[in-house]
Amino acid sequence: MEQSFEMIAKTFQGLEEVLAEELTALGADNIEIGRRMVSFTGNKELLYRANFNLRTAIRVLKPIKHFTATNPDEVYQEVKSIHWEDYIGANKTFAVDATVYSEEFRHSKFVSYRVKDAIADYFMEKEGKRPSVRLNNPDLVLNIHISQTNCTLSLDSSGESLHRRGYRQEAVEAPLNEVLAAGMILMTGWRGECDLIDPMCGSGTIPIEAALIARNIAPGVFRKEFAFEKWPDFDPDLLDAVYNDDSQERPFEHKIYAYDNSPKANAIALRNIKASGTGKDIVLKLQPFQQFEQPTEKSIMVTNPPYGERISADDLLGLYAMIGERLKHAFVNNVAWILSYRDECFDQIGLKASQRIPLLNGPLECEFRKYEIFEGRYRAFREEGEQLDKPERRDERRPASRRDDRWRDFSREDDRPRRFDERPRRYDDRPRYRDNDRPWQDRDRDRRDFRRNDEYDDRPRRPRSGESYPERKRRELRERGEQRGE
Repeated sequence: MEQSFEMIAKTFQGLEEVLAEELTALGADNIEIGRRMVSFTGNKELLYRANFNLRTAIRVLKPIKHFTATNPDEVYQEVKSIHWEDYIGANKTFAVDATVYSEEFRHSKFVSYRVKDAIADYFMEKEGKRPSVRLNNPDLVLNIHISQTNCTLSLDSSGESLHRRGYRQEAVEAPLNEVLAAGMILMTGWRGECDLIDPMCGSGTIPIEAALIARNIAPGVFRKEFAFEKWPDFDPDLLDAVYNDDSQERPFEHKIYAYDNSPKANAIALRNIKASGTGKDIVLKLQPFQQFEQPTEKSIMVTNPPYGERISADDLLGLYAMIGERLKHAFVNNVAWILSYRDECFDQIGLKASQRIPLLNGPLECEFRKYEIFEGRYRAFREEGEQLDKPERRDERRPASRRDDRWRDFSREDDRPRRFDERPRRYDDRPRYRDNDRPWQDRDRDRRDFRRNDEYDDRPRRPRSGESYPERKRRELRERGEQRGE
């Protein structure tokens, strides 16, 4: 039996439990959830299947050494002690990606330079020549993660991020990440049991990922290559067996409806749907949400409306009020899931969410809310014996390892502790006064705006002469000279 080894699958914040469920279905052992990562063990076949089948993983790492270090020189010595001929030859190329969260190491680039130096010096002492560094398409990609003094050096088996499925031909402005879209759909529990609707589909990411989930088609079928294909121990026959294994695919008897009011987005979504081969499962139509009508079959809605951040809307609050009106009148007895960013936008929907899940969409701390639409009033709904699911407490949604902060961090983004309901501020890292929670720049800016407002500012102002500064200075010197009789 092939030897088992440790692996790490990285993901977005909020998708860790979904990723752990995927790994369980693949047969992984010793699954442990951390922040934006899930560690597990398995053999080489599982490594290939993890890259090929996981929908919510960004990349899959294979750790080759754990050690502690307090300065870059200690990192250099630990890396140089590895038998690098087992992983790369002197005539090959490599790249190093460093992620550092430590008081001892201030600069991630310098850490990556020391790792490169250690590998180069190792081969120069052994063979008199060294492998080259290449950022684009290298033969070996390394990842070093440092949390305080704990260091993990890993081989990156994925290469290009796994969210780049390969079917996207073009994208609209601010497209939804494929990994996040798949995670959202999996969170709803939908696996193709009924119709799915996205009334604001953009470039079609949610409908395409839904079609792949409904038929259980692996997202890796569109990829051209993985980084592990350049490893010395690569087994092409094993990868062919994983690639050609369609035993888990299933039929899909329903439809996925994708709407958008933009002709440009509709054309882009059509090209992406054709490239993914999901055209027979997706009904694409140019239609604004205002014209949305009650579906004839039981359906679930998953959508990602504009937030007003990267995509502007003429009347953002009016848009969300319209969404709430359409849901109440044209989506009765169905369930809608909406991802958005602003609380005031959710408030305009005017419906009570039965579940709220915090998710990160890029740098934005968003919420994924579930709305159960029923006829009549909520009181009558409860009298019939029904009741909305109570939202879980935020600390209950997080695994215990995240609550006591005893987990490793394999993320790149800012992990400063922050309450979920604390929205990111423009000057979040600037000093603040104790008696005011707003940054001092905001207060000064308000004062400046107030001073510029002539309606309230009655201070006397010096009339502007129209002279430039040099002209005024020369005139003042000339006048002073005339007064002295010069």
